Amino acid sequence: MTTPNSSRIPSGSVSSHVEEPHLARGLSNRHIQLLAIGGAIGTGLFMGSGKTISVAGPSVIFVYMIIGFMLFFVMRAMGELLLSNLNYKSFSDFAGDLLGPWASFFTGWTYWFCWVVTGVADVVAIAGYANELWPGIPVWVPGIATIVVLLALNLPTVKAFGEVEFWFALIKIVAIVALIATGLFMIFSGFTSNAGTASFSNMWDHGGFFPKEFMGFVAGFQIAVFAFTGIELVGTAAAETKSPEKNLPMAINAIPVRVGLFYVGALVILMSVTPWMEFKAGHSPFIGMFSLAGLGAAATIVNLVVLTSAMSSANSGIYSTSRMVFGLAQEGDAPALFGKLSKRKVPQNALFLSGVLLLSSLVLLYSGKDIGEAFDMVTTVSAVCFMFVWSMILVSYLAFLKRRPELHAASKYKMPGGRVMVWIVFAFFAFLVWALTTQPDTFTALLVTPLWFIVLGVAWQFVKKSPVHQARIVNHHETLAEEAKVTV
Repeated sequence: MTTPNSSRIPSGSVSSHVEEPHLARGLSNRHIQLLAIGGAIGTGLFMGSGKTISVAGPSVIFVYMIIGFMLFFVMRAMGELLLSNLNYKSFSDFAGDLLGPWASFFTGWTYWFCWVVTGVADVVAIAGYANELWPGIPVWVPGIATIVVLLALNLPTVKAFGEVEFWFALIKIVAIVALIATGLFMIFSGFTSNAGTASFSNMWDHGGFFPKEFMGFVAGFQIAVFAFTGIELVGTAAAETKSPEKNLPMAINAIPVRVGLFYVGALVILMSVTPWMEFKAGHSPFIGMFSLAGLGAAATIVNLVVLTSAMSSANSGIYSTSRMVFGLAQEGDAPALFGKLSKRKVPQNALFLSGVLLLSSLVLLYSGKDIGEAFDMVTTVSAVCFMFVWSMILVSYLAFLKRRPELHAASKYKMPGGRVMVWIVFAFFAFLVWALTTQPDTFTALLVTPLWFIVLGVAWQFVKKSPVHQARIVNHHETLAEEAKVTV
């Protein structure tokens, strides 16, 4: 049995006799694997883990493990959906096809907004670290320099982006492995500092694994969730990935190992060398540990690595936003100007839009707010919007199971747990939203975030009246009616 939609182009895409511009499949397995790692290891680990440890204590390792475990199932659902129809360019496409044109509009624009906000957070972080390396430097200098460099990296070809991100991710991996190796040496050699002796017992000798009790554990989630934003980046890159049937599953399946090594492994070492009470918000634990070891040059190098990490995240952001706006423009959800490709198959107009919007970070830097406070505010907004996107992936998956059961049955990359696991992850997201209400700074950001969806809702009321969208909405309802007849 086949459905009317089993082999067609997604209904979220524009149907026309004119051939649309296509993105080049220039990302190899090497690129997509490191892109997945780069997406899973970002500024949230290098910069945000200091605050996470200070509020949650050693229980932070369980925080990262739980978040990583839950998001793995979101990625598996995304992987099954993308591989069910290779006409899908991203999760915005399958949301539009399975849920209706409104879903493509809301998912695409919210994901775009997520990365704009994340990019702003990264530029803010870069300005902060640049000031540590070169005290007294005006904050606008690293801000402008970052945006110019990012555009220069992304304009040539998608392969150039993949190559740059490959090396960015490799630098992060080397830094974390070096931290773990140095920390292990300090632990087994009985290294002593003003904070005490380096030992694994520091994990439980200062109030146990839950020194701040349950609410401290909860507070860890509200900060740590931002560290995982970008984990779905491989889904955005699906349209530019060579052999997606092979490379996407490999990248997604490795997520648990990466979380275990890079997050849990690094944090265990950090808290074993230095008791958790010594960590402070706004200070990178990575830099602190190398400084503690007396490796002054290494500490400076790690500062540069952290700077590179923020650059990597911002690089991923400007890539993601440009591809999402390109896809939205092709569907009539964004101005046609952004749906054009350069001779090198790069959506340069969409890239310039992203670069211009990142300039808003300069306003935040000069708003009088502390850089750490500004970082916390924008990362909370970003985390809430990413949760919406992850939820839309899961809602699309539920629709897929209902509407395309034969494609699910034929899938070689089924999501483990199926419907049951989807609802467990939804319950976890509800817990995360509640966790954001428990602290004043994140609660304020949570209250502001709905304004974005109000703006989108108003915009959709106008956009859906266009002939292209009216035709798409009619087509979607007709498809649903045809599928209903087949399943009867």
